[in-house]
Amino acid sequence: MSAVDPIVIVDNISKTFHAGGRSHRALDGISTTINRGEVLVVIGPSGSGKSTFLRTLNALETIDSGSIIIDGVSLTAKKTNVDQLRTEVGMVFQHFNLFQHKSVLDNIILPQKVVRRRSEAEATKVAQDLLEKVGIPQLADRYPSQLSGGQQQRVAIARSLAMNPKIMLFDEATSALDPETVEGVLELMGQLAAEGMTMAVVTHEMQFARKVGDRILFMDNGKVVEERKPNDFFDNPQSDRAKLFLEQIL
Repeated sequence: MSAVDPIVIVDNISKTFHAGGRSHRALDGISTTINRGEVLVVIGPSGSGKSTFLRTLNALETIDSGSIIIDGVSLTAKKTNVDQLRTEVGMVFQHFNLFQHKSVLDNIILPQKVVRRRSEAEATKVAQDLLEKVGIPQLADRYPSQLSGGQQQRVAIARSLAMNPKIMLFDEATSALDPETVEGVLELMGQLAAEGMTMAVVTHEMQFARKVGDRILFMDNGKVVEERKPNDFFDNPQSDRAKLFLEQIL
């Protein structure tokens, strides 16, 4: 567990979606913090607001009220350069969002040159080192269509790491993978956590949540129902809603 040194402070945020004359309150007064070096695992039933919450942390979703502070900078202040702040927050999605017409190596090089203004040589060295780190250096010259889902997700993780983010967000990063490749990606995420990467992870992988997480945030109907250490949550859930959820998935 990391020391108490908040890099993310979320204070009473709410978000309502409006569509077809109907409204849905996706987030309803969420407050939490994420400390440097901590792994916050967000779990809950489908439609509970988990992914919406994660997407607010880099302004992919705006909030209606409340505040979010990332490393001392308010995400909601009008003067904040959201694009600049977003470069400090890496995000890995359920689907890989790779450039299909570029090689694996170029998928990792290009964002570095555009966002971090690195030279071709420096960006290439970073990309090669990260492909080694995620275990696929031999695939540098291939294209995404030539890779398995698990391999593509490793590229996506390497691409995010190349930005030297202060925090990594993982939104159901293994849910689109076939069962044989899930474990390898989870191991890689566990390795990043062990190295001290600050992470917020939305996942249905309860074994990972228990083993790697420092804290569990259990959500339902846009609210935080419980927020506890993994063993406490899994062994002794306090709310009836959490008890029912765990009975259904464990």
